[in-house]
Amino acid sequence: MTMITEIAPDVFRISTYAADADLQFGQFLIRDDEPLLFHTGPRAMFPIVRDALATLVDPRTLRWIGFSHFEADESGALAEWLALAPQSQPVCSFVGALVNVNDAVDRPARPLADDEVLVTGRHRLRFLQTPHVPHCWDAGLLFDETTGTLFCSDLLTQNGDVAPTGDLATVVERHRTSVATLEAGPLAAYMPYTPHTEGVMRRLAALAPRVVATMHGSVLVGDGAAGLREAAEIMRATFGAGPR
Repeated sequence: MTMITEIAPDVFRISTYAADADLQFGQFLIRDDEPLLFHTGPRAMFPIVRDALATLVDPRTLRWIGFSHFEADESGALAEWLALAPQSQPVCSFVGALVNVNDAVDRPARPLADDEVLVTGRHRLRFLQTPHVPHCWDAGLLFDETTGTLFCSDLLTQNGDVAPTGDLATVVERHRTSVATLEAGPLAAYMPYTPHTEGVMRRLAALAPRVVATMHGSVLVGDGAAGLREAAEIMRATFGAGPR
């Protein structure tokens, strides 16, 4: 089942629960003069995400298709969305455009520099270059200055078929449990920890987002700064302790 939830004014979460992975897969639509989709979803989910998005806007009017890093759930259906929306363009980091996107699809990406602002109409989206946070050299995140929404990709991941939104305590504790579960299985060490990680997380927390739009799990509504600081502590304790 795909669920649509408005998490901020004209910002919508489109989420599908995959029982085999016990995980929700969330995409986010900013409905504006130049509509933006953040996360494409995997190719197999394209038809159901397309149909859900069509209840909010005409999919053919999408202008921007963004994602944090080059990975199946982030950008797997990129070619399908580009084919559907003739005026659309990928938007990602300079590294992402150079080393992945411009070779993978026929329409070149718009590369964003760190701190560059993309205006879609009423919404101002600041790009934050975040290498290896949450994954990969090309990683970057978008912060909607208009609504205080941080599109945080795999940060604060939570397993389960959970509520669309949650408060600080619920989201953080569910995230802590999910990280421990992942570390005990074949997906252990799924998140890198580098000398830059703590600084990146401090920078994200300093934005003081009112909404932290997680790809997998409940969206954190409330004290986003505290949630990101807690996530940084979990990351440090789990991934930053050195060889195990």
